[in-house]
Amino acid sequence: MSDQAAGPAPDMLAWTCPAPLRDQSRVVMGHGGGGALSAELVEQVFAPAFGGPELSSTTDAAALELGGARLAFSTDSFVVRPLFFPGGSIGDLAVNGTVNDLAMSGAQAVYLSCGFILEEGVPIDVVTRVADTLGAAARTAGVHVVTGDTKVVEAGHGDGVYVNTSGIGLIPDGVDLRPQRVVPGDVVIVSGPIGVHGVAIMSVREGLEFGVEIESDCAALNGLVEAMLAVTTDLHVLRDPTRGGLAASLNEIATASGTGVVLQERAVPVPDAVANACAILGLDPMYVANEGKLVAFVPRERAEEVLAAMRAHPLGAGAAVIGETVAEHPGMVVARTGLGGTRVVDMPLGEQLPRIC
Repeated sequence: MSDQAAGPAPDMLAWTCPAPLRDQSRVVMGHGGGGALSAELVEQVFAPAFGGPELSSTTDAAALELGGARLAFSTDSFVVRPLFFPGGSIGDLAVNGTVNDLAMSGAQAVYLSCGFILEEGVPIDVVTRVADTLGAAARTAGVHVVTGDTKVVEAGHGDGVYVNTSGIGLIPDGVDLRPQRVVPGDVVIVSGPIGVHGVAIMSVREGLEFGVEIESDCAALNGLVEAMLAVTTDLHVLRDPTRGGLAASLNEIATASGTGVVLQERAVPVPDAVANACAILGLDPMYVANEGKLVAFVPRERAEEVLAAMRAHPLGAGAAVIGETVAEHPGMVVARTGLGGTRVVDMPLGEQLPRIC
């Protein structure tokens, strides 16, 4: 094409991008998505402000020494919309999310705190229902809510109910779960089908019909982790892939361990209903949040035993080997497709589905 036919060059300075840019001067929704923007917010704002070697870990809970005991300590805030959804509620999420963060360090949660931020005008029966589901979830998980706090903000300055929970638990002797223990040759196992929670939230939030009701997988995983550790304490790392989905968790572990991860895409369990919903919505199940699944990096020689123990537990019945770690392409996650190709599974920038936990 000649220069005359091509016309004037476009003014690229006038172009805009709908995606949040990495040098944002204000908070955007992506900063809460569990992806690259979230990591930058922690690394550039919170970690320098707070300091201390305990913050250097990328695990879900801090492992601390106190009075001769090894404790795990974690905190989480929940802003899900809607408050109630198929398979759970914000009360279930508040308990299970913190119990699971502690479990990913190998700890059995013992005590929780609970903080409620309520919007003026929210019906008391809604608050009661949330509290009831939270208490029931705590009893199911075998933990005790022992302290809490309540604040109220003016109407229009909240979204009904927000909940914060913090938890402490004991880490058993001989358990050392952290990304730095991952080595090439480790087997990657996921405890069951992925993407269920995020699609369940989206279906009720947007009133979408997929031909079958999709229920959240929200559950406390401390019992499953206990069953895995009964086989061997030499698990290398566990992670519950919540915000950012399985892709974010795998990228975080690959980066922290300095290894590469190779997935077999067809081995990753995705329910048909989730796959169909994601196809309609233009989503990738690898990036959709889960609330009752974990991914484990296990020494190859113990992988079969651990997998069998997982499958024997109700919350691990659908467990599957999905890949392995390699020395090549450190810090990168790739997937081998069913057609024989390979694609890079990047760390998400922000969040496909905001307000899902």
